Amino acid sequence: MSRNIQVKNRAPAPIQISAEQILREARDRQIDVEVKAPRQQITDAEELTVFRMRKRKEYEDSIRMQRQHIGTWIKYAAWEESQAEFARARSVYERALAVEYTNQTLWLRYAEMEMKNKFVNHARNVWDRAVALLPRVSQFWFKYSYMEEMVGDVTKARAVFERWMDWEPDDNAWGAYIKFETRNKDTARAREVFKRYVACHPHTRAFLKWARWEERQGQLALARGAYERALSELDEESRTEKLYISFAQFEERCKEYDRARVIYKYALDQMPRDLVPDLYREFAGFEKRRGTPSGIEDAVVGRRRLQYEEEVAADPHAYDTWFDYARLEESTGDGNRVREVYERAVACVPPVAQKRFWRRYVWLWINYALFEELAADDQARARAVLKACLQVVPHESFTFAKIWLMLAHLEVRARDLPAARKVLGNAIGRCPKGKLFKGYIALELQLGEIERCRTLYSRYLAWSPGDCAAWTRFAELERTLGEDERARAVFELAIAQPALDMPEALWKAYIDFEIAGGERARARALYERLLERTQHVKVWASYGAFEAAAEGGGGAAAARAVFERGYAALRQMDLREERVILLEAWRDMEKARSGGDAAALRAVEARMPRRLKKKRMLLGDQGEEVGWEEYYDYRFPDDEQAPANLKILEMAQKWKTGLKRKAADAGVDGDGGDDANGGA
Repeated sequence: MSRNIQVKNRAPAPIQISAEQILREARDRQIDVEVKAPRQQITDAEELTVFRMRKRKEYEDSIRMQRQHIGTWIKYAAWEESQAEFARARSVYERALAVEYTNQTLWLRYAEMEMKNKFVNHARNVWDRAVALLPRVSQFWFKYSYMEEMVGDVTKARAVFERWMDWEPDDNAWGAYIKFETRNKDTARAREVFKRYVACHPHTRAFLKWARWEERQGQLALARGAYERALSELDEESRTEKLYISFAQFEERCKEYDRARVIYKYALDQMPRDLVPDLYREFAGFEKRRGTPSGIEDAVVGRRRLQYEEEVAADPHAYDTWFDYARLEESTGDGNRVREVYERAVACVPPVAQKRFWRRYVWLWINYALFEELAADDQARARAVLKACLQVVPHESFTFAKIWLMLAHLEVRARDLPAARKVLGNAIGRCPKGKLFKGYIALELQLGEIERCRTLYSRYLAWSPGDCAAWTRFAELERTLGEDERARAVFELAIAQPALDMPEALWKAYIDFEIAGGERARARALYERLLERTQHVKVWASYGAFEAAAEGGGGAAAARAVFERGYAALRQMDLREERVILLEAWRDMEKARSGGDAAALRAVEARMPRRLKKKRMLLGDQGEEVGWEEYYDYRFPDDEQAPANLKILEMAQKWKTGLKRKAADAGVDGDGGDDANGGA
């Protein structure tokens, strides 16, 4: 009778165990035990033979499976060497070389085995085969020659070097040969090797090594000859600043300071300035140690010149750097260098035709012209410089009057007045400008050409009729000539212009002209005409001061009348601050009068306002309120009486309006009664 087994809980376990987890735990619980191979002790020749046979079989099997694996060959040969089986080891190396003879490590291990075991002839044969098959591997030659030298066979070592030199190796090979001859104290052979070296490798490094070697041998003349041969045989591109510096330092060590200085200067002249920063630095240091003050200055100039070259190379349009560079060259007194710098500077034309970018640039031309005329005393060159500048400037967009004027004055100094007038006439006709007219007029005035000045002023004012300063200078010219009527006519034409840039200055000049001429009536008439055009407070104050003037004026009464008129006009226009200014001028006039009227002064002071501090709302651009600001306002005594009178009138108006309203109401009531009666 079978019994049914009931499973109580078929739900999955809360912690599931995976096969991966079981394997991981089994591996972690394993105990790592080092299994060492049993130590084998060989006791007789038969066991040794068996052992060697087994090892050889293992190596041969490995080689059979990986024939190209050189590491196995090397281990095999090293094992044979450890067993003192040198013939077998050589056989293994030879078999390996048959597989890959270009492997350098294989040749090195082969030769080292022979040398380590003192098989010199075998080693010599290995090296000889290695250098024959791989002549460009310098390590083989180095070890070959070193082995011959160590065994004391100098002749064979030299022969190895000679074979090596036939391949024209690099500098290290030649250096090793030279050191070999030096160690053997054969200076003549070493010198011959150096000559072959510089012939094989004609570059700065070879010549420097030769010269320094000769210097160490105490052969200063031969060392100098090596440097001189380098300068004669090397082309300009191969000569480096290191060569010049080494040569100069050699001469300095020999106490040949003049020679060293000449070498430095020759190098600075021959080599590009931006490529020899160390040369400038060494030259400056040499001059500080051995030079004169002038030499030190030359060295400092050289370093600064190099600095400026670097700056202008980085930014050709850095005109301030060009100015400094040109001044530096001018301080040296070398005209050719100065011209070269200026020519390079003016060649950097601003890329944009806007005057603000050209202002500094034009001063390069001006300084260039000044240098040619003043320092070089060459007016022809200065004239050519200024004309070249005028050809560069885009006169259609803008011009520079100072260039035209400098060229004209240069022609005057050259006693060529027609050429000067031609220059300025060309300038005015091509690109008229106020400064050009002023300069031309000043030139003709200095020459006493009054009619030409008048003609120029006429052209000037025809070109710019609103220039009040030009009108004033024209009238002043006529006044200085005693032509008052002409001056007055000029002023009348000026004030008749519809548009002026500074009319107040023109009117003032006209009035001052009449006052200076004693024409008080004309001046008074001008004031009246001016007041018809403007009611400015300064005009009233000036008019009042004119009337109060002691000589020929209308006296205090006339002045007070003017101030009264002005005060009334400003009050009518409600100009408070201007009224205060006028009252202060009036008060100053009353105080300035000697023996003045105290009552009149008190009357003016009684009119002075009280200053009040007030607040008002500030409005933004969009009309919004942005805050409050404080300001000062003035309250005049005569303005305070007006509100009281206005209040009485306002009350009377209200009373009259009330009466009219009552009368109207009474009339409306009477009309309503008649209608009622009629209806009845």
